[in-house]
Amino acid sequence: MNQKIKEKVKLIPQSSGVYIMKNDKGEIIYIGKAKILKNRVSQYFQNSKKPIKVQTMVENISDFEYIITPSELDAFILENTLIKKHKPFFNILLKDGKQYPYIRVNPHENYPRFSVVRKVKKDNAKYFGPYFGKINAYELLKTINSAFAIRTCDKEFKTRKKTRPCLNYSIGLCSAPCCDKISKDDYKVLVSKAMSFLNGNEKEILTVLENKMKIASESENFETAILLRNRLQMVNELSNKAVVDLAKSAEFDIFAVESDGLHSAINVTVVRTGKLLSSQNFDISQSSEIIEESLSSFILQYYNNKLIPNEIILNLNSNINLIQNALSLIKGSNVKVTVPQKGIKNKLLIMAEKNANNFVQKELTKLNEEVYLNMVNQLKIGLNLKHLPNRMECYDISHISGENKVGSMVVFSFGKPDKSDYRKFKIKTVEGNDDFASLKEVLKRRTSEFEKQQDSSFSKKPDLLIIDGGKGQLSSVIEILKDSAFKDVPIISLAKKFEEVFVPNQQTPIIFKQGSLELRLLQNIRDEAHRFAITFHRQLRSKKLINND
Repeated sequence: MNQKIKEKVKLIPQSSGVYIMKNDKGEIIYIGKAKILKNRVSQYFQNSKKPIKVQTMVENISDFEYIITPSELDAFILENTLIKKHKPFFNILLKDGKQYPYIRVNPHENYPRFSVVRKVKKDNAKYFGPYFGKINAYELLKTINSAFAIRTCDKEFKTRKKTRPCLNYSIGLCSAPCCDKISKDDYKVLVSKAMSFLNGNEKEILTVLENKMKIASESENFETAILLRNRLQMVNELSNKAVVDLAKSAEFDIFAVESDGLHSAINVTVVRTGKLLSSQNFDISQSSEIIEESLSSFILQYYNNKLIPNEIILNLNSNINLIQNALSLIKGSNVKVTVPQKGIKNKLLIMAEKNANNFVQKELTKLNEEVYLNMVNQLKIGLNLKHLPNRMECYDISHISGENKVGSMVVFSFGKPDKSDYRKFKIKTVEGNDDFASLKEVLKRRTSEFEKQQDSSFSKKPDLLIIDGGKGQLSSVIEILKDSAFKDVPIISLAKKFEEVFVPNQQTPIIFKQGSLELRLLQNIRDEAHRFAITFHRQLRSKKLINND
């Protein structure tokens, strides 16, 4: 612990709040909340044995800040807000940021339509879901339209009605309210039937689809009949997810956390309209070493742009009131958080625990966090770097005979891909087939973007720059960096043929042992940069071919 931190720790108050850990670049690497700030922050800097992920984080802390809050609940909510804003590496639990789809309908419109959305808003509309796994929201939407002829046009009707309905009306996929082919009251009946289906009543839609499939088959319209058969299968799949002993109105989420001391995972099981819609596992191994903190932080992050059900089921008794009060505040109505000890909910909780435990034992041990961190450490030693290369950027160029030239920048943070920070470049100033000049342009634009501090990825300074290529490619960009803000950033190139690592001002390349952790890490980032560049090049080429046609 440096003297600056030592003095600051002494001044931390005995109150609740949020603490913010920063590295030597001033970047936020971890955000946490505490009931008693002084006790919690002091723990990080005590000479006690810590898990490697926590020890690595502590070694990267150069400074910290804290915000005092009126209560632990305020700290809990503020922590979640700051994590969403800054996305620190060591406590981002939902890294993919994936938002699962819902089906939305506003029954207050004159002629409501159903649509697939990924963000839930407070707009008086009804939302059904989330849907993932075998239940595809888009196919579900098509099934609704097939059965009940709901309009699909995405705009409200104009004052002047249309005189002729569109093709969807002719093939029975729309009831054409825009042309007065159906009354408002009759249309609302169709919408009610569709909503009833989404609320768990499949009986009517199954009858409608079976009748339509039979008519299509008798008319020898086999293509339509096959589509309807597939949609029938999906509705049956949804119907089969019903849980015995659960009411059709039952809606709750289950969060079960399991840990083996090194790896941790949370299983989220979603129950809607009495049906077990999904069961999904999340790796939380690199989050807080206190499993209860990981669970509570995860839950708040999970409900970003998701509907919060009226009941949440946990497998830990800790922080129940805190989670319950925070979710109720966000939802705007009471949320019940329970740990059931018997009955069907307890059986579902045990199932979720088994899924989480299985994920820890069989999935997370394949390539765990320690291996990634060890890779980074071995690369530091192998390249004789002053600091750990926590943020590595790799650059590659792709084209065919000088046409559609593109550059890629991929980023690995602590040994793993950080895809939200990837960036791509269209080469603008280089004529013909000149990879050296193209690399110069890309690196010049990269350093220029760093000076502007406008882009979240470009605003970060790398710990190591990697060029896909040999000694020539490396030499071509060194001049660009000499007078830039990156002049002190180590740079290397990796030549694919013999996997030689070239460094500036050194005649002979570095040869890492085949299969070594440091070489595997360099190969991973080099191959990813190559893939990313080729993908972008193919997109441009396809777009150009389409435009020429």
